[in-house]
Amino acid sequence: MANSPQAKKRARQNEARYAVNKARRSRIRTYLRKVEEAIESGDQAAAKAALREVQPELMRGVTKGVLHKNTVARKMSRLSSRVKALTA
Repeated sequence: MANSPQAKKRARQNEARYAVNKARRSRIRTYLRKVEEAIESGDQAAAKAALREVQPELMRGVTKGVLHKNTVARKMSRLSSRVKALTA
């Protein structure tokens, strides 16, 4: 348990930050799920629209420190290639 005032404050800040990051991660996962569902349905227009919606959310996750830059780049690459494959 935190004893010093600094440690107590840091513990409070960590709890608040954890809640914010958890909400951001959840929001990003929701957008990713929408893209996955559009791909599964085979609707290319819906998949492209969902992909355009998820990109800024993923990038925001990078700038806020929730996700790593390379992780987001990998996810975007894989999703965009799957959406592109719907035409063939």
